[in-house]
Amino acid sequence: MPIPSGIPERLEIPAAWTGAELRLVPGQWRWTLSKADVDELEGAARRILDSARDLNRLTPEDFPLSSLQARLAAMRETLVRGIGFEVIRGLPVGRLGEALSSVIFVGIGAHIGGSRSQNASGHLLGHVRDTGADSRDPNTRIYQTRERQTFHTDSADVVGLLCLNEAREGGDSLLVSAVTIYNALRRDRPDLLALLFEDIATDRRGEVPAGGKPYFTIPVFNWHAGFLTVIYQRQYIDSAQRFADAPRLTAKHVEALDRFDALANDPQLHISMRLEPGDMQFVYNHSLLHDRTGFVDWPEPGRKRHMLRLWLSVPGDRPLPACFAQRYGTIEIGNRGGVNVAGT
Repeated sequence: MPIPSGIPERLEIPAAWTGAELRLVPGQWRWTLSKADVDELEGAARRILDSARDLNRLTPEDFPLSSLQARLAAMRETLVRGIGFEVIRGLPVGRLGEALSSVIFVGIGAHIGGSRSQNASGHLLGHVRDTGADSRDPNTRIYQTRERQTFHTDSADVVGLLCLNEAREGGDSLLVSAVTIYNALRRDRPDLLALLFEDIATDRRGEVPAGGKPYFTIPVFNWHAGFLTVIYQRQYIDSAQRFADAPRLTAKHVEALDRFDALANDPQLHISMRLEPGDMQFVYNHSLLHDRTGFVDWPEPGRKRHMLRLWLSVPGDRPLPACFAQRYGTIEIGNRGGVNVAGT
């Protein structure tokens, strides 16, 4: 399959950044809450807790933020049409505690998009921590371990993380632009790039929708409606080969995937950051990939690395090609993404 017609040889858009560039301007992607911001967030969260409102259905109207609303609207634009990520610093999670911090995180997420299920249990607020799961088990989700995750996308428009506790060592967050990877491959190895526009099987890791296969087949790169959209998880691509009817990876496909990984791991291209307690990171999955380094945890249960996670579907986002319905359940803008199986 050739590279799709109509796609430029080089995409010059805000999401086509390099880590070397963004490391010089942290103020472009990280900002700190003021005391007034924290007071507003805390007040809104306490009202939600007092009313016993269902967090799964929280809307911006339920969580009004008169001073922060415009800033969060601008952040949503940065995610969807800008560089694709932002970090909000300064939420005092130690003082607020997990319950109140969780409500604040969900409330901020509601101003970006609607929450989507993150697993077969239908969890909308996920916990990212080492559960002791066996990373060698093909049905294990890698976020349940302390292993290096490798660069990947999640199955929603936006993924958000709130750091409650950081690891004793490691556990750093890495981001890379898929657009920059495309530009590099188009320039240097268009033969390999063309293979990444072909259907490639990705393992569902046991989370199979009714009537579906245990894997989905979506190209790594997709050109649709004038947008380049990526979906990628190399470990799950490799493990999908355990299914006899999955499309086979040829030696050239493996070479293309290896080259993709090498570019993602180039320290000049990706950016690394340490999320501190109280940091909230939001990342746009259609243009960026994210990763987490392996980590060594604290021995005390109350200090162990612990992130809260949101998957969000964003109103006014880009259209997705029809093949994404295999994973997203629907491609309806503002109502798509997540793990969609019986019971969720």
